[in-house]
Amino acid sequence: MGQKVRPTGFRCGITQPWRSRWFANNKDFGELVLEDFRIREFVAKNYEFAGIPHVEIERTRDTLIVQINTSRPGVVIGRKGQEVEKLKGALERLTGRRVDLQVREISNPNRSASLVAQDIAQQLVRRGAFRRAIKKALDTVVESGALGVRVQVSGRLGGAEMSRTEKGSRGSVPLATLRRNVDYGFAIARTTMGVIGVKVWIDLGFLQLVGGTKWR
Repeated sequence: MGQKVRPTGFRCGITQPWRSRWFANNKDFGELVLEDFRIREFVAKNYEFAGIPHVEIERTRDTLIVQINTSRPGVVIGRKGQEVEKLKGALERLTGRRVDLQVREISNPNRSASLVAQDIAQQLVRRGAFRRAIKKALDTVVESGALGVRVQVSGRLGGAEMSRTEKGSRGSVPLATLRRNVDYGFAIARTTMGVIGVKVWIDLGFLQLVGGTKWR
């Protein structure tokens, strides 16, 4: 089960909050899900190097609340807030709704699996050695205080004709234990030799449940 289930989706409502928080009837549900996808796709495409692991979306009766979590808030906000106003206007034109845009800084990007995966993917795009990139990522994550980390890269590594998978790990990452907060991230490195997929699991230890109860 641990090899087949996405850790973040497995723990939604238990140790992981929902990334989209709104209610809709059966008629509008599909349209709003597609709208959420378009918002996240737009932000990821236009702010690829802003260090954005995920975007949280909430809806009220009149307002669409978009919270962007980023390790580089200056890139998203821009000089005197010009960039954030530009992004807000683009999202309003995309959705046709009034948007309340919030930018939240991630204090420790080395504990975010998505950001670690993006960093490895960027090194591979710049033709860095994949083994060196994996080892560097493992060391930085462990030094940040995580209990365990696992990295997997798949594709034509080093320009080889046959694709293969390389893995590296430090500590323990219990993928099927609900009381452990396991973060998961995925990134794609589009190199000249082909596409390389990067997966990262980080064990952040025990965490309070979403409802407030703490595991013992």
